[in-house]
This record gives sequence, structure tokens and C-alpha cells, in this order.
Amino acid sequence: MWPAEDRKTEKRESERATEIGNAHSLAKQTHVFYRPGKMAGDSPESSSDSSASTDDRDNSSVASSSMRRPKDTALKQQRMKSWQPILDPWYVIATLAAIGIVFAPVGVVLNRMSNEVVMVKRLYDKHDDPDAECGINDTANAGRRCSVTLTVPQDMTPPIFLHYEITNFYQNHKRYEASRSDFQLLGSIAPLSEREAHDCRPLYIVGNITIHPSGLIANTLFNDVITLESATTSDGTDVPLVMREDGIAWHSDLEYKFRQPNGFRYERCDSCETCSCDGTEWSCREPYVASSEGNGTVCYRYFYPNDDTTQYLHETYPMVVSPLEGVMNEHFVVWMRVAALPRFRKLYGWIQQPIAAGTNITFDILANWEVQSFKGSKALILSNSNQFGGRNEYFGNSFFYIGICCLILAALFGAKQKFRPRLLADRAYLQYKED
Repeated sequence: MWPAEDRKTEKRESERATEIGNAHSLAKQTHVFYRPGKMAGDSPESSSDSSASTDDRDNSSVASSSMRRPKDTALKQQRMKSWQPILDPWYVIATLAAIGIVFAPVGVVLNRMSNEVVMVKRLYDKHDDPDAECGINDTANAGRRCSVTLTVPQDMTPPIFLHYEITNFYQNHKRYEASRSDFQLLGSIAPLSEREAHDCRPLYIVGNITIHPSGLIANTLFNDVITLESATTSDGTDVPLVMREDGIAWHSDLEYKFRQPNGFRYERCDSCETCSCDGTEWSCREPYVASSEGNGTVCYRYFYPNDDTTQYLHETYPMVVSPLEGVMNEHFVVWMRVAALPRFRKLYGWIQQPIAAGTNITFDILANWEVQSFKGSKALILSNSNQFGGRNEYFGNSFFYIGICCLILAALFGAKQKFRPRLLADRAYLQYKED
């Protein structure tokens, strides 16, 4: 009796499941949601709670499936056309040959252009050379005066540039590069923020005196003073050369990155005899005397805010920076653009006159910047330039040797393909894993 009853019960449950499944299928086809409570044999009480949740679940399922469906475009349906080249041996050989044919002659031309650049270099201070022409050992701001003579080996056409070269000085060090206050360089006289003070330590305040501008970069300025003393030809004739020190900084740096402190002002005096800095409207102790072409000497008086508690750039480097220029001094602006390598050159001046071969150019140097502490060296470099800058043998050599290597590889691959060719997609080269 019991087994027969069990079979009847299983049959009723199977029929009920089939009925529910058919109802679900019909609801999906007609977009009518099936409610289990409406089926025969279901009580309203047992199906009322589940009907609402089923409606919500079906509605959210339809909505989410339509939202997740990508648009029918070639990009989103991954139907875009593509091209995948097959590395046929002859294509590779032709590409290598083309690169070699182009690069090798370009390298020869670049080397020839580089050799046409005239460059004269003279080392005048080195950490391990006690007999250097302008050596000052480890004495900063030594003020040693010396002369360095450069002899021009070939005719030089303008513009002719004078650079100073420094070795083993890491301006690209993270700690050094971050040690600056751009707000101060743009004229702010407000106290440094906590972050700026951390970056600029320890060169932002000394006792009760604030250093303006702060940081390692601004306060390690190259302060050797270089002037063109004389130029004579091989037969002793004087040449009236003029070295200019303006126009050496980037125009964008001068326009957007540097400003005199807020509140700074200056005034040209009628005469140096009557020029005075008396009164609270001027902060100078004595007038600044400047030379002017055609007018002899000219005197100025100026005002810097908070001068009693602030040391400004012209007070830190009085031999390089004038109080009228301050942070707008172009030597300072050039120095603030840090170099990427420990051996670097920075522009100091330029000559807009041709120089004949055999000319001896003498520069007067007031040596103040020591190199002993970091085991470096200082040198003067006089050179002209071409379309790619100064003399650079590595640039042309890189093109030439890359081109030669490509030609050699093309020849080797071509010989191999000619005498022992390998067919593309040849089944003889397939290897099957052994069982």
C-alpha cells in the first residue's frame, strides 16, 4: 500500500512542476509575468508574499540585461577590421636593408655637421689638481682672480656661446630638485608653509633671518664671475669683441616663473651726488651704482619689504646679482633650471661677432664656487652651433652604427634565405607531442 501511495504523490508533484514550467515559458513569450498564486491548487495566502518579490526580480532582470547590453557598433561588438602582418623572411630582410640604407648616410652627414662645429674647452679648477689655474680648494667665496686664455683653432661664425661645465654635481637628486619655493620665486613674502619649509630645510631661515628665496637650488648658485678681458689675433692685433649676458634664459621662465618680491620698487636718481636712501620709503643702505652705455654711472635707490628680517638674493650673491634684478637675474634663472645629468653645461654669455682662426681670447675669472666638497671640476667652453646644437659625436655615431648593423643582418638573413630557404607554414617543421 505505501509504495503505491508514494508513486501517486511523486506523479502529482511531477505534473505540478511541469505545469509551473509551462506557465513560466508562456509568461516569457507573452511578456506577462507568472504569479504562482494564480495556479490551481495554490492558496492566496501562500503565494501573496512571493508574487511581489518575483515581480521585482523579473523586472530588475529585464532592466539590468538591457542596460548591460553593449551598443551594436563595430567597436563594442568587436567587429573592427584588423591587420596582422606575417613576418615573411623577405619582408624582414627588406625592412632591415631599408633602415640601414637610410640610417648609415644620415649618420655620416650628422658626423660631418658635428665636426664643423668649433669648440674650445679649458679646465680651470679641479678637486684633485692643486696646480689648477683658478683652484680655490674648499674655500667658498674665495674671490681669487685669474685669467684663462682660449685659442680658437678655426674660424668661428656667430652666434658663439660661452658655457661653464661642471662635473659630478647632481642637480637631478630628488632632495635637491624639490628644495625650492615657487611661491617665493613668484614674489610671495608670506611665511613658508609646513611642506615648503620641509622641502627647503635647512636653507630657509637662519636664526631670525628668513632666506629669500629659500632652498638648496637658489642658495648654491654658481657665483664665479666671468668677463671677457681681451681678444688678440695671431699677429697681436686687438679684436673688439663684446660678450653679452642677456638673452641666455628661457623667455617663458622669465615671464611666468620669476617675479621680484611683492612691494619691491626702485627709482633712478637724478645724480649720484644727491641720491640718498634716507627715510622709511627706501630700504637700501646706500644707492646702487650701475654703469650705463653713453651715460657713465647711474645711481638707483630701492625698497625691499621686510628687509630687516629677510636676506634677499642680491645680499647672498652681491657679485652676481644686482638689487634691481633680484630673482630676475638671468644667470640665476639659468641655474634654477636643473640639469638631468651630473656633468652639465650652462650658458653664461654669447658673442655676436665672427672670430678668426688663431685668435687668443682671454677671460678674467673671479673664482668663488668651490668644487672640492663634491669632487668635481669647472671648465670654460667656447663654441658655436649647428641645426642640432653643439658638437655631439654620439648622435651621428648612433645613426651610423645602427644602420651598419641593420645592413649586416639583412645580408646574413638574405644569404640564409637564398641558400637554405624556409617555406612559410611548412608542415615539416611542426612537432607533435609524443604520447
